[in-house]
Amino acid sequence: MSASAENTHAFQAEVKQLLHLMIHSLYSNKEIFLRELISNAADACDKLRFEAIRSPELLADDPDLAISITLDAEKRRIVIEDNGIGMNREEVIENLGTIARSGTREFLSSLSGDEKKDAALIGQFGVGFYSAFIVAEQVEVDSHRAGEDSAVLWRSAGDGEYTLDAGQRTQRGTTITLHLREDDAEFVQDYRVRGLVKKYSDHISVPVKLIGEGENGEVTVDTVNQSSALWRRSKSDITQEQYDEFYTYVSHDSDKPLAHSHNRVEGKTEYTSLLYVPSRRTFDLWDRDKARGVKLFVKRVFIMDDAQAMLPNYLRFVRGVIDADDLPLNVSREILQSDRTVETIRAGSTKKVLGMLNMLAEDNEKYATFWAAFGAVLKEGVIEDHGNAEAIARLLRFSSTANDGDEQSVALSAYVERQKDKDAPIYFLVADSMAAGRRSPHIEGLLADGHEVLLLTEPVDEWLAAHLTEFEGKPLKNAAHVDSKTAENEDGDDAVDEQYRDVSARIASLLKDKVSDVRVSKRLVNSASCLVSPEGELGEHVKQMLRDAGHDVPPEQKILEINPTHPLVIRLANLDDKDRFSSWSLMLYEQAVLAAGGALETPTEFLARVNEAILAGA
Repeated sequence: MSASAENTHAFQAEVKQLLHLMIHSLYSNKEIFLRELISNAADACDKLRFEAIRSPELLADDPDLAISITLDAEKRRIVIEDNGIGMNREEVIENLGTIARSGTREFLSSLSGDEKKDAALIGQFGVGFYSAFIVAEQVEVDSHRAGEDSAVLWRSAGDGEYTLDAGQRTQRGTTITLHLREDDAEFVQDYRVRGLVKKYSDHISVPVKLIGEGENGEVTVDTVNQSSALWRRSKSDITQEQYDEFYTYVSHDSDKPLAHSHNRVEGKTEYTSLLYVPSRRTFDLWDRDKARGVKLFVKRVFIMDDAQAMLPNYLRFVRGVIDADDLPLNVSREILQSDRTVETIRAGSTKKVLGMLNMLAEDNEKYATFWAAFGAVLKEGVIEDHGNAEAIARLLRFSSTANDGDEQSVALSAYVERQKDKDAPIYFLVADSMAAGRRSPHIEGLLADGHEVLLLTEPVDEWLAAHLTEFEGKPLKNAAHVDSKTAENEDGDDAVDEQYRDVSARIASLLKDKVSDVRVSKRLVNSASCLVSPEGELGEHVKQMLRDAGHDVPPEQKILEINPTHPLVIRLANLDDKDRFSSWSLMLYEQAVLAAGGALETPTEFLARVNEAILAGA
């Protein structure tokens, strides 16, 4: 086998799909390639700074980190070079040949067919390097890992294979050479590249230098970007456009953020934060194993990309930078978890984000966008962050029986403000869907009396309801619990209660293995029966989550309520036939199970009982 054949490798299947997308689909968003390659080069410089904290010798021979871009119009060639951390052979194969770890499958499954939206996902999914093939017919990567003896050269035409050979670099860093297609010669024009660097990379913390040729043939070096820490500058010196451009850099999201908060905190603990609320969720928002968080700097020195300890988990959608003055440069993730300075920064940053969301909530349209993307995540804060639970509760939005649609737009404060009975609690119902909630027998009496009921349909809602027991001193009450107040028959009818007390006892005796009690309902208007839980009983979603986590959940027998005004119950009370009484009692229970979204153990037997009742009525 020849040496050339030995050095040739096939791309992973997902990489081949990705390359096909880059080459054939994203032709209207070609310019993003430069943004992604410069961003990767800046990351390599940041990683070198971080490793040099423990190993200063890595930086000693070349301490001035920079990125350079050399243009060759005659050969249609762009060379992007950095003196960052570099890669060895194993890292080149891992980073440039096999990228399932970077979310490629999720990326490919998320494509919409909209070129602009698809292009915006590239950096977010960690596949930014491959954007080079949007404009290049061949790409070469010559990389030398800091602290190692040799370089490696990676080449590919984006045709399903790549080669690996010995590289030419003698010093650490990476050189990427793009051989452009004829149709993409615009990207070797000086003015075009300058404009793109200013547009996408102006605030990268290392200088981006454009290498050119002067009038007399001499080499010129011009720093194109500001190469200053934007977050350290005065707010009055930064435009909204610059804030938005920096957001694109830290988030790899080309959509504008919904809001930002830029703060300098001085005193016992000093730090600067620049935090953003995105306008859409990332693909990995619900991936619990995904490392996430803001970028952490210490005195402008990059420490880590995903400092999870700087904000609570329910704010994991926030993007941005925190630059601390009082942390050691060699801070580790373990230290971050227990450091008092970090606790202070975390508490302060959390309040800033919640304050930013409060301001955002004043714009109904923008807040609706935020809530659709991140509302379910924010609800976790009531459960996790008791100190800020009241502030978070003011930011929550719900669906309601007062609205015709399913949108979650009702604030708790708005619910309280329009209550007719100011002494009534805040009523809510947990349901599998909006339609099921609106048709639930549990809220019939409440609606008949003019009460509004909040409808909670997301998996986190039962956890939320267990922790959010009051709002501004007003209790929250589950309409499906046994002591929920209803106005229908509120004072009771002694004659009716006495008449049906015996019926309830007979039904309870027959259903003793299925329910804990049978009672005359004060809540039902149209339905014949319903199942209710004791106050404080865990909901079905919570129980299932506990079971999935391996916990033992004790069985619960609900209470069956019957409606004494319903024809079926009236007919049942007058039945002398014991077998039919037993059959119809069981049917009342099964109807209640179905109305609550449950499943029957023997559906065919239920259908037989329904048919029997229909024939008896006929």
